[in-house]
Amino acid sequence: MLWTKIYYKKFCSFVNKQLEQKDYSTKVSTKMTSKIPNVMKAVRVNEFGGPNVLRVETDVPVPKHTETQVVIKVGSAGVNPVDTYIRMGLFANLPPLPYIPGRDGAGRVVEVGSKVQTLKPGDRVFFSGASGSYAEYVSCEAHSVFPLSNRLSFSQGAALGVPYFTAYRALFIKGGAKPAEKVLVHGASGAVGLAVTQWARANGNVVVGTAGTQQGMDLVKKNGALFVFNHREKGYLEKAAEAVGGEGFDVIIENASDINLGSDLTVIGPRARIIVVGNRGNVEISPRFLMTEEASIIGCALFRSTPAEWKETAAAVISGVETGYLVPVIDKDYQMEAVQDAHANVLSHEGGARGKLVLAISDE
Repeated sequence: MLWTKIYYKKFCSFVNKQLEQKDYSTKVSTKMTSKIPNVMKAVRVNEFGGPNVLRVETDVPVPKHTETQVVIKVGSAGVNPVDTYIRMGLFANLPPLPYIPGRDGAGRVVEVGSKVQTLKPGDRVFFSGASGSYAEYVSCEAHSVFPLSNRLSFSQGAALGVPYFTAYRALFIKGGAKPAEKVLVHGASGAVGLAVTQWARANGNVVVGTAGTQQGMDLVKKNGALFVFNHREKGYLEKAAEAVGGEGFDVIIENASDINLGSDLTVIGPRARIIVVGNRGNVEISPRFLMTEEASIIGCALFRSTPAEWKETAAAVISGVETGYLVPVIDKDYQMEAVQDAHANVLSHEGGARGKLVLAISDE
């Protein structure tokens, strides 16, 4: 088909551009030999609530590592929607108060446990699944710390953990996306949506994305979607389905299932898989659509990953970055003192989502 040939040319052009990335390898830290302080600056939550409970403190004890952990001097920390759910006390597993928010980030290793063989002080790394990345230092299990490519800055490294791990799990582990299948990415201009778009494009899928602003739509198109539609416009789903042949999508990645799930069922193909990545409320659906197409609605939660799945996902992320087809897009860097604004924006997407929000903690 004509659009398949056009799509292939776009993909080749995109990859060539991504291979021309800035090299951060020359930025070697001169501070690795300095003594780690006893206290640090960090964001702490002393009670669950709105963004105003996020407070920057300067006398927080620096975390210690166990024999299987490392201590990382954090360069940038990712700001994720799940961080806000935990802060509000709405998550399934809540940390004891007070706590430091943040689950992913990037920086340099400064100390390693006695049983850690794969990392050493001075290594540039990104991490996912940690607890307390909104701080100058964080301790993390070595199996959740990975080498950060010299192609990426700390800000970009902080965008790998939750978004790209979630995207891989949704698209491949839960969605089982195969080359040539048609993939619809709802909310494709956000951090997870862009990650899914890049991965699906590289996998040979026909990618259709949605966004709520022209700037967001342009960003999704730039990152590999063949077609992009404004989800604020009436009839956009029907147009999306028609654009790829009218036979329905094979995989739908749903970032706002409480809004879109019911209408998603009207554009599914035989044995389609709808992967629920995000949800903020209840929704009413008609199961008859699922019966007719023998389709499935599948939940996706990153913390449910098995050790084998975690290892697989990490290997895929590292390979994609090194190859050049995975390139995190940063919407905005916030200083630690502006963490309340970052939390407000990660849910409201003021002006529309355009990639990842991060906290700038320290320089390269």
